[in-house]
Amino acid sequence: MKFAVPFLLVTGMSVQLASQAALTPEQLKQLPPPASHEINFTKEIQPILETSCTKCHGHGKEKGGFRIDDRQTFLKGGDSGAAVIPGKSGESLLIEMVMGFDPDTVMPQKGSKLTSSQIGLLRAWIDQGVKWDTNVWLGKVAAKNLAPHSPKISADANFSNPIDGIVDAYFASHKIAWPEVVNDRIFARRVYLDVVGLLPPADEPGKFVADESSGKRVQLVAKLLGENRAYAEHWMSFWNDLLRNDYKGTGYIDGGRKQITKWLFSALSTNMPYDQFVTQLINPNPESEGFTKGIVWRGVVNASQVPPMQAAQNISQVFMGINMKCASCHDSFINDWQLSDAYGLANIYADEPLEIAQCDKLTGKKASTKFLFPEFGEVTATADKPTRLKQLAACVTSSKNGRLSRTFVNRLWGKFFGRGLVEPVDDMDQPSWNSDLLDFLAEDFVAHQYDVRHLIEQLLTSRAYQLPAVDLGETVKSYVFRGPSVRRLSAEQFRDALTALTGIGYGAALAELEPGQLEEKKYELNPIPKWIWNDTNAAVKARAEHVYFRKTVVLEEIPTDARALVMADNSFTLFVNGKKVGAGHEFKSAEMFDLGPFLKKGENIFAVETVNHLPDNSDPTPEKAISGTENPAGFLFFARLRGANVTNDFGSDKSWKQMNKKENGWEQPGFADAQWISAAELGDMMMLPWRVAKAYMATRLASAYSGTTRAALVASDPLTVALGRPNREQVVTTRSTEATMLQALEMTNGETLSDILKQGAANLANDARANRNLVETIYEQALGRKPTPDEKKMADEVVGTPVKKEGVEDFLWATAMLPEFQLIY
Repeated sequence: MKFAVPFLLVTGMSVQLASQAALTPEQLKQLPPPASHEINFTKEIQPILETSCTKCHGHGKEKGGFRIDDRQTFLKGGDSGAAVIPGKSGESLLIEMVMGFDPDTVMPQKGSKLTSSQIGLLRAWIDQGVKWDTNVWLGKVAAKNLAPHSPKISADANFSNPIDGIVDAYFASHKIAWPEVVNDRIFARRVYLDVVGLLPPADEPGKFVADESSGKRVQLVAKLLGENRAYAEHWMSFWNDLLRNDYKGTGYIDGGRKQITKWLFSALSTNMPYDQFVTQLINPNPESEGFTKGIVWRGVVNASQVPPMQAAQNISQVFMGINMKCASCHDSFINDWQLSDAYGLANIYADEPLEIAQCDKLTGKKASTKFLFPEFGEVTATADKPTRLKQLAACVTSSKNGRLSRTFVNRLWGKFFGRGLVEPVDDMDQPSWNSDLLDFLAEDFVAHQYDVRHLIEQLLTSRAYQLPAVDLGETVKSYVFRGPSVRRLSAEQFRDALTALTGIGYGAALAELEPGQLEEKKYELNPIPKWIWNDTNAAVKARAEHVYFRKTVVLEEIPTDARALVMADNSFTLFVNGKKVGAGHEFKSAEMFDLGPFLKKGENIFAVETVNHLPDNSDPTPEKAISGTENPAGFLFFARLRGANVTNDFGSDKSWKQMNKKENGWEQPGFADAQWISAAELGDMMMLPWRVAKAYMATRLASAYSGTTRAALVASDPLTVALGRPNREQVVTTRSTEATMLQALEMTNGETLSDILKQGAANLANDARANRNLVETIYEQALGRKPTPDEKKMADEVVGTPVKKEGVEDFLWATAMLPEFQLIY
């Protein structure tokens, strides 16, 4: 084959461009004609270059000195000249090569050859001037693509949130009409779960619906963002996944792993600016060093898992959306990053320069020390480690580095909307479905000094967030934004929702926190309740019998918050205004009751039937009570009644009246108790010292107002593991949303869930409200709404009349299985 002047010299694996080529007349006749239409670079040319050229000449590679990063490098050509002449496709070497006139130099060398129509497109593109979209970059990720960029946003009076102005333009381009926003109940439930991770209190949705103020949604978001502790507890799960922080597990026994819980909780609750947050993780203090310290387990498994390399992988993934794991063993096959990049970043954390290992085989070469994007700053290889870490933190948080803010913005958008602006969220080199929206949010985030709660408020007050949820299914081939996607409750959200529903929560937190970070509010029992009975010697011994107590309390208004704590040795039944409130049969603990449904304005009668049992714990009959074996007895009561104009706390003392003879109507308001005598106050009881009991009651009261320990602060259990909580030995940036067989088995037959529902059912069945509005209460707490008539009828049949514990358990299980309970719509 004759080449007039230039041709390709193939030497080994390199391809070098020689001087300019000219095709023979015979070859010119064989060329496909140029396409006759105006060429669209992005749609028609870029796919050809990506598929056929970038493996050798893009993504950081430049065989023969030829790169196609952008138009400038493309026109520059290779070692010996240009590949194309704009306006002259018939004289361009690129066309000669893709035609394959010489089989030894045909391009691409591997893979499918270009078709005649593809060559025709390339010819027309060259003839039309080699137009190239400026935002298209086919080379290795460059700093210029990460630089801050503020898109132009058209002002529209119809949108108070800039997000909606950008989405409006997007909808217009996709011919989508704005749907109506969700109703108040759905919004309240959605925003409670997204900001603090909890279901709204049972009465909150109703109050929110009744509020007619125009700015109530914005106000609710602001209110929840201001709940520092609840906010921090919820977001601990998100960051524990990202930062490999847990409370027990691999590495904590041998000291190869360290919690960062104290530091993280403080950072979240104080809303530490994100750039400072990142700085303290990259250049850590003793409390935050657990993230970059790595997990040293089973010794050093291989070169790609030594702690400095883990630090490089984790920093690049979490803060810049770069997957460096492949590049930790070899030049990556899935992105542009090379082995030298991973080792260059790992060297910053190494005590001495690391020897490069390729696929776990040492090469004998020492890695150079460098940041992934030198344009943002340098790391001095000869500096000591503290200086290198400080320099690295400065590079990552540089105002020039738009990747930091874009990556975090993308993660939060994915968190709230179910899918990121860029997917996957750990591959920020992928295109965004709306680059203007991503750029705006990133720049607004930086402009507000990396204020995370401002960013959340911006997202959650947008009309886009308030749109009806869309079911994306398990796979999305061609994504078009129409609103947030339907999302599942996280494992922690589901467990906390069960606590709200059943009252069965966790015990003490395992999280390592400073004293006071989770300190419960202290409640003093004032006045201090006294142990009382019908005999001053009851603390030592008393007859096995029933003793009845009464107390009259006058209220000027009905309290908005009314609770009672009751203890008795051995058991009791509490009535208020003639109605049964509840009972207790465990003399070693106090029972708490909500008095709200039973109180009224004016005179209120508190009546309690107590029993000092026989030694065999049987309830004494009057005959046995006279001759029964004597044993200690006592009754302890404390009520907390609060409202706008009510502060009425009272406890058991000698002002209560008592009688050991049961009379008809003794618990009713109209009963004449003039013949009853004052209760006897007791000293320390042999079995239950009153000081210990008082402290226990105060603890119970405090926990009722402070809430139980959140699921985010305890170790995982079989239920949360089944629902997707990871072991956190590796960075986890997104949890799987697909249902699994393990989840199905755990939700239907798991012991953990079964125990929660059984205990909760037992408590609810004893609750006085179970006889009146148990079904409505559970519906409002679980779903934020009242049951429909059909739902109410069916639920009442399940619960039973009178209420049965087994029926309540079935009802709780059925409710917890509802998609409406498990999903965020």
